[in-house]
Amino acid sequence: MPPQDEPLLVDARTYEEAYGESLEETLDIDRWQGGSDLEALYRKLEAEIAEAVVFERAQREPIRREVFPRIARRPGAPRGAGCYRVSFDDLRYAHRALLFNGAVEACDGTSQRYDSLPITITQLGVCLVSYQGDQGSWSQRLFRRDLRATTGKPLEDLLALLERRSQRGSIEVEEQSRLSELARRGIMSYAERAVLTWKAQAPWRLGHGPPVPYELLTGSGSMELFTRSLAVLEELLLGHRKVVFVQSDTQKRHWLTIGQALEPLEFLVLETIEEQLLEIATRGHYPAHFKQQAEHFSHEVGSQVVMGVYRASAYAQPYLFYSHIDHVFEAALIALADSVLHKHRGFPLLIDLADAICRVVFGNDIFEDAIHTAHVHAGEPFRFVSERRTRARK
Repeated sequence: MPPQDEPLLVDARTYEEAYGESLEETLDIDRWQGGSDLEALYRKLEAEIAEAVVFERAQREPIRREVFPRIARRPGAPRGAGCYRVSFDDLRYAHRALLFNGAVEACDGTSQRYDSLPITITQLGVCLVSYQGDQGSWSQRLFRRDLRATTGKPLEDLLALLERRSQRGSIEVEEQSRLSELARRGIMSYAERAVLTWKAQAPWRLGHGPPVPYELLTGSGSMELFTRSLAVLEELLLGHRKVVFVQSDTQKRHWLTIGQALEPLEFLVLETIEEQLLEIATRGHYPAHFKQQAEHFSHEVGSQVVMGVYRASAYAQPYLFYSHIDHVFEAALIALADSVLHKHRGFPLLIDLADAICRVVFGNDIFEDAIHTAHVHAGEPFRFVSERRTRARK
């Protein structure tokens, strides 16, 4: 969800209920354990984790008995809502006819940021893969300087440069964080979905994260990105339709709690994403015309995309997945079939493969080595490098 305008206050009771001790006790340094008391640390860890696991296991049967049947009967539940189990024959079909046959392509991206006084560089990389091999990689590098053009008046240029740099360090100015959000998350999320839409050739497309991320529905502050994003998402989700997104982390902890009650190879079809998108669109700070576009998109696209949760193995946690309502069962099958190949993670191996290729092709070491070489050629190998980057590490 979008950040709140004002920080939420945490009262003493809320803190104590969450952590089992008062904030006053936490802040008492004399109660802290010595760094060398590893035995006490291990005992505390084992006790806390064992208690937490026992509690979570105890929720499984009540959830299966009371909650699962109600999912299909909820007001506004989508067509096909409920719990399903994938058979081994279904898995064989998905492996042979879809995954290993190259009928599914996955996309993932990575970003790196280098920040120094003279220049900030953002590198974005996106890779498309299938089990038939690497299908392509694309990159973009954004170079940001505080003053690119000069007026020909040295004093005015210097004052303008100092003013801009004072703003970059000010907590009162939000423009800089919006630019960073736009450069790193907004553009990369757009690029991943654009590659799935226009570069992928396979019948099925597999993406990482929610299909309509917050940074695209808001445009990360840029209405140009907002407009382009909606066009791409409409073509991908309503035009192509055979797409599945799997989310590796989420704030929807209530759905993960319900997902923990799933048996291996089971999945739940939960709800459409219409209300989720409408909440963002309603609270978003758009100009009037764009707000109407966001709300229309939320109704039109959100009502056709459903969210579910699956669990691939006894070792793995549940994951949320998303698909067009007309193809949700085959989408769940693809997500499960790819995830059982990595049973301790239970996450699609094809997304992991795309991520691994991204890290090799656009790795941070390669990125920073190239930047360091450029600084050497410019005659300043260390002058503008931050202390943390020159700190010796083993």
